[in-house]
Amino acid sequence: VKPMTPRCTVPKAVPVGKTASLHCHENEGYPKSTYSWYRNSEPLSPDTKSNAKLQNSSYTLNPTTGTLVFHAVHKGDTGRYSCIATNDAGFAKCEEQEMEV
Repeated sequence: VKPMTPRCTVPKAVPVGKTASLHCHENEGYPKSTYSWYRNSEPLSPDTKSNAKLQNSSYTLNPTTGTLVFHAVHKGDTGRYSCIATNDAGFAKCEEQEMEV
């Protein structure tokens, strides 16, 4: 079963240095969906160490739960965030939402 459009929660504004939690979830898809996050249409890698552009980012992304947590946000984390739920039957994307740091 193809995933439904996921419900995304993105904080509107977060002070520099604070923690920010972004959530993405849908429960119609079968098999269970995995989640990927995008900032300004660029995919955010679950592995920040392997991506040179993300070395300074301190976030953890859980593809199973759809949770993206910034441990200490900085100005560079500002942007439009969206999430895609994917399974064997297809994918669905939530609306982009702005997060300002």
